[in-house]
Amino acid sequence: MLEPKDSQAAVEGVVAARVARPLAKAPTGIRGFDGISAGGLPRGRPTLVAGASGTGKTMFAMEFLLRGIRDFGEPGVLFTFEESNSDLIENMASFGFDLESLIAGGMLIIDAFHVEAAAIVATGSFDLEGLFLRLEKAIDSIGAKRIVLDTIEVMLASFGNDQIVRGELSRLFRWFKERKLTAVVTEERGREGSLTRYGFEEVISDCAILLDHRVHEEISTRRLRILKYRGSEHGTNEYPFLITDRGFVVLPAMGAESITAASDERVSTGMEQLDQMLCGGIFRGATLLISGRGGTGKTTIAAQLVDAACRRGERSLFISFEESQSRLIRNMRSVGINLQQWVDAGLLKIWAERSTAYGLEEHLGRLDRMLEDFSPQVAVLDAMRSLVELGPERNIRATVAMEIDMLKSRQITSVITSLSHRTEDESSAVGVSSLTDSWLLLRNIEMNGERSRLLFVIKSRGMPHSNQVREFKLTSNGAELIEVMIDPRGTILTGSARKLQLDRYARIANNRRAAIKRNQVVLQRRTAVLQAEIAVLENEMEAASADLEKANEEQFRRQAALEVDQAASQQIREV
Repeated sequence: MLEPKDSQAAVEGVVAARVARPLAKAPTGIRGFDGISAGGLPRGRPTLVAGASGTGKTMFAMEFLLRGIRDFGEPGVLFTFEESNSDLIENMASFGFDLESLIAGGMLIIDAFHVEAAAIVATGSFDLEGLFLRLEKAIDSIGAKRIVLDTIEVMLASFGNDQIVRGELSRLFRWFKERKLTAVVTEERGREGSLTRYGFEEVISDCAILLDHRVHEEISTRRLRILKYRGSEHGTNEYPFLITDRGFVVLPAMGAESITAASDERVSTGMEQLDQMLCGGIFRGATLLISGRGGTGKTTIAAQLVDAACRRGERSLFISFEESQSRLIRNMRSVGINLQQWVDAGLLKIWAERSTAYGLEEHLGRLDRMLEDFSPQVAVLDAMRSLVELGPERNIRATVAMEIDMLKSRQITSVITSLSHRTEDESSAVGVSSLTDSWLLLRNIEMNGERSRLLFVIKSRGMPHSNQVREFKLTSNGAELIEVMIDPRGTILTGSARKLQLDRYARIANNRRAAIKRNQVVLQRRTAVLQAEIAVLENEMEAASADLEKANEEQFRRQAALEVDQAASQQIREV
């Protein structure tokens, strides 16, 4: 029986033994992949990359190998069973990789290992011993840390016995582990939906990756999925990826570590009245959604925000899925917004192209490239509803969410405009309103035979904002907001109704001013009459006062005389 102290020590030992030790990873350097794989491929272990022809298996493997050399200083060996050295060198040069210099520098070995199936059948015997010898020689000659075997099924097809294939492939994978080689083995997908040709390759691999290339309604898309990853957490979803002139890119091309701190800096929208409604503008790095029906002025507000940003000297990117660059510049010039000056100054880049020209992943890739090349501080994605033609609704939402994440991760202030229909006024057509920080709703109303525009602030996270409605007008000096007018019945008045009401108020005010003026004239006349009467009375009062003064003086004189007589009489009597 354990003593209490021994028992406590045993518990602490168990807890200490359960402390997680992260699996050693070999970063691939492939944009976006290291994020979803939590650091890269398992170091010192084999990884299987499977997919149909044309899905990008060789490109993935080559980037893992070449970026390992270039970015992490790990020499590599490539064994290819289909392509020649010259073809590989030429193909990878188109992606910016100089294989010849790496080979000359002793960092890379390429061995085009061709298997003649007819000769093997004739002898009736085949194993991997020759491959091991060639691998060992190549690895030892440059001290390789990474190795790629491209399209290994070409070699495996020579065995003719599935048991031998499994045994030799297991031996090969153990050989990689014993030498602590981080290996990538590519293979074509099997038939009838199976992952691999023999059905056990993924079982003996420590990591298995599936690449898929599909076509939906004539739109081509590529997907990557990590099927298994022993000893490590990883993303389990399907992730879109691209093969561009810069290589293999998994989207989104950033991970959780790319999230930046929230900024308290305010950015002007270019409209003073709108800034007041938002208590100073939107936050730097925030996403502003502008939705409304056709003709409500969504693009104009976005262009005015871009114009204000360029005036501050900030680079801006304007992506339009409906208008060409020349038409956009012309149309904005009609409302007093001169975008051409900013294009000429190099502060504004406009990318105008139909949304249907590319698939969703290609749109993501192009946006990612423009953000990397141009490094804008402000970006506009105009007419996002047009993306609904490119795939299912859930894919559209995922794509737009990735685009928002791309912009936010770079602290780019972004504007998204989206067309809405009558039944969608307070919902965004692309279904990502919850991901945006501020939301402006534009609405047309019909009254007295005309259409007027109204603007509402639906939400603006992290700041107080107006809950009032504003009339929105497009003028020769840009967009302007006007205080709405409400009649005594509570009806919002805009346009000509507003003007008629203002004219009515003006007439009432004029009538009141005229009445006041008339009353002032009458008052002046009455005052003059009264003042004249007062003057007459004052004269009469002065005359009466003078008479009274004289009468008083006479009484005073008589009284004095009387007193003198009385005094004289008194003296006589005393004598």
